[in-house]
Amino acid sequence: MRLGKYELGRTLGEGNFGKVRFAKNTDSGQPFAVKIIEKNKIIHLNITNQIKREIAALKLLRHPNVVRLYEVLASKTKIYMILEYVNGGELFGMIASEGKRSESECRKLFQQLIDGVSYCHTKGVFHRDLKLENVLVDNKGNLKITDFGLSASPQHLRADGLLHTTCGSPNYVAPEVLANRGYDGATSDTWSCGVLLYAILTGRLPFDDRNMVVLYQKIFKGDIRIPKWLSPGAQDLIKRILDPNPEKRITMAGIKEDPWFKKGYVPANAEDEDVYVDNEAFSMHEAEQRNSGSSPAIINAFQLIGMSSCLDLSGFFEKEDVSERKIRFTSNLSVKDLIERIEDTVTDMEFIVQRKNDKLKVIWENKVHKTTGCLSVAVEVFEISPSLYVVELRKSCGDTSVYKQLCNKLLDDLSVPPSNRL
Repeated sequence: MRLGKYELGRTLGEGNFGKVRFAKNTDSGQPFAVKIIEKNKIIHLNITNQIKREIAALKLLRHPNVVRLYEVLASKTKIYMILEYVNGGELFGMIASEGKRSESECRKLFQQLIDGVSYCHTKGVFHRDLKLENVLVDNKGNLKITDFGLSASPQHLRADGLLHTTCGSPNYVAPEVLANRGYDGATSDTWSCGVLLYAILTGRLPFDDRNMVVLYQKIFKGDIRIPKWLSPGAQDLIKRILDPNPEKRITMAGIKEDPWFKKGYVPANAEDEDVYVDNEAFSMHEAEQRNSGSSPAIINAFQLIGMSSCLDLSGFFEKEDVSERKIRFTSNLSVKDLIERIEDTVTDMEFIVQRKNDKLKVIWENKVHKTTGCLSVAVEVFEISPSLYVVELRKSCGDTSVYKQLCNKLLDDLSVPPSNRL
């Protein structure tokens, strides 16, 4: 298949919007990666603005450690992004297959990461989804940052000068992003770079748990275990980057002055070059919008992550199986209201309530069969953000059928409706 001066070859990857295919310039023989986006799919998903955002960001960025966009072409049905071809694959795959690397090798990768990310910040671009899968490494060991679909620029700041969209990937997201009070894009990107540094050095993530509630509690506390076998300099830098207080967290400029980071550091040079963008790339969508008289809806960033990286967050804090001894669910009621309503509900169900601070112990006794028909459940409320709380129920002992009734009643009365879940 030909696309102007490009000859398209094998498929490199496939997603919900289309495919990425290998391509070669028929004149020069230079390899490229072509991201082929189906117009009807992005119209249907109302994510045209996100595609435009990625193109706008990549048009600004000309750096050796950022994947380069060369041009954008279009047909009536497709958009073609002509991108730099990186032949080494994802950083995730390299770490998974090769395991732990020497500190000097890791330092070189991290230096390139910081070079690329700090350059983006000087251009007013905040990535907001830095993770192992969004960093590529070529066969010469050169790191390339990719996937700017969730990026933000100064025009996305609110009146308080902060970003407010909750987005990112769970293991990499900064605590201030979760707190839902607004955040600085550069500071939150710095946190994600700290997660990547830890992963590069150790081969695992600093914050990880299959339960999202536990994971986010660890992130809020900055609860990490740094291996003693890392050098003191590496340990110190990780601690300074993964400080849960964004006001105290080291800055990009501070990282570049850190003694461990500076060893053998040679800053990369940015380049200038225009990017050609075909004006027909979005014409079909814009004409359709004009005809319908509507404007495209902005998709929730967590939904976009689910679509673009196969990370399904639709069940982010979903109700767990009530047959389990422990379940968790979310509510947007305040702690005070939650405790009061839990007390009212369990009292109506003839439970005895014992309260200590924000913890409850509820006990039920079968008046007919006191020795066999009893139930004891601990109830605790955790704050995830100022507008999101988690209720945890832990069965200590007792009647499973009554426990299921209790769980179902509280789930129905207190949990966040599906349309309001993250």
